[in-house]
Amino acid sequence: EKFVIENNLMCGTGDALFDFIAQCIINFLQKIGISAANELDLGFTFSFPVEQTGIAKGKLIAWTKGFNATGVVGEDVVELLKNALIRKKISSVKIVALINDTVGTLVSKSYSNNLCDMGVILGTGTNACYPEKDGMIINMEWGNFSKLRQTTYDIDLDKNSQNPGFHFLEKMVSGMYLGELTRRILLDMKGCDTFSKEYSFKTEHMSSVASGDFGILTELGLKNVSETDKENLKRICEIISLRSARISAMAIASVVTWMDPTLKNSHLVGIDGSLFEGYPGFKKNIVDVFRNMFGNKSGKITLDIAKDGSGMGAAITAAIASSNKDFQQ
Repeated sequence: EKFVIENNLMCGTGDALFDFIAQCIINFLQKIGISAANELDLGFTFSFPVEQTGIAKGKLIAWTKGFNATGVVGEDVVELLKNALIRKKISSVKIVALINDTVGTLVSKSYSNNLCDMGVILGTGTNACYPEKDGMIINMEWGNFSKLRQTTYDIDLDKNSQNPGFHFLEKMVSGMYLGELTRRILLDMKGCDTFSKEYSFKTEHMSSVASGDFGILTELGLKNVSETDKENLKRICEIISLRSARISAMAIASVVTWMDPTLKNSHLVGIDGSLFEGYPGFKKNIVDVFRNMFGNKSGKITLDIAKDGSGMGAAITAAIASSNKDFQQ
């Protein structure tokens, strides 16, 4: 079951946000007919940078993806959800595992294919994880990589974001921001009121344009758009999405070659996220970069969708944690 977190919750109080999550759990249990009186183990995917000190313990380091709820940074997010469940009078749900969405994706894909040695998120946000030689899974938080060259549009978007000065790669790659980058370019070119509201042009709109569907322009209030303007819009969307895919490809290639410098072995990269799964040509653009970099060896890297990997991975991790006392210590 999916629930939408509205902007007022993303940027409100932490208590309100976690009360909403707790209520979603209650609504889900009611829908599938499971009594809240039953003892239930829960795996909690939390897709933000966390200092994790145990299988079900972790303090939020910083918000990303437009979240800015107060009273959460520096706090144990498992305890915050526990407290919210208590406020909702739900005592039977036990949070047994806390994982990042990238780790969930890696766990989920590895469960079905043991060749998987990297988990990647390419959706609203972007991140990756991989297992080091000692077996520890490293959550990279690569969205905060800051060595990329920015355009004036990138700089402007960053300055006006919820977290200026941070997560430069994420702001150039992820679905949260691609539409906004495109909007800023369109506003600069055309200056019309249609593109004056921040985040009014979304990555989903770009995806429609990329597939040749310009009906979204009518929905945005634009009428009698010339064929030239349509082609220009499509070209801008292609440039923004291509840059995103190429940066993603270089980031994936960097991790794979860190694990295997000569590409001696085969590597399966499990990827979750609407950008990778749904944006026309996104996967092909990544694969093209691999071909340019590695030639015939590019076939050693396989990209595969891990559908709802973060959720499935949380379930698998929770099942392992609840059945193994060593994890519960």
